[in-house]
Amino acid sequence: MTTENAAVNFSELVNKNKQTLARLKDSPRLVLHRRDGEDLVLTTAARAEQDQTVVSAATRMLVAMARRQPGSMELLLDILPDAFPWVRFLPEADVHAFAVDLVDTMRAADSIGNSASVAQVLVSWQHTAEVYSDPELLAALTTDHDADYGPVPDPGGA
Repeated sequence: MTTENAAVNFSELVNKNKQTLARLKDSPRLVLHRRDGEDLVLTTAARAEQDQTVVSAATRMLVAMARRQPGSMELLLDILPDAFPWVRFLPEADVHAFAVDLVDTMRAADSIGNSASVAQVLVSWQHTAEVYSDPELLAALTTDHDADYGPVPDPGGA
């Protein structure tokens, strides 16, 4: 078995389903390219369950480590720049807030088996770091303009 994902056009799955599905024996996942939509990823139920087990185990270990000893949070804060280089642009207090937010969200997401919220936390904090990395953007977003731009229209159009 290889570790690289195989990739085919979606039409190949439709037209040659047995041969296409047989490729899952040699690849952990099969990426299905679609012309009119987002690509899909096909895997076996056993592989998906294994992946979830690994993510859950890593999450539980990280959460336990972060909550165990007073020095463990410092260790987590120390390794964050290696895992997420963009944290270097965050103020120190925000690095701590990111670590707490990430650990808490990972724990909650693991409890329901849905990692979408973890991805959102990572993207949100990365965008925050991007703002801090750009002095002009940071100034534009943190300057009080002393202006009232009037009522905000209802986004629903009502």
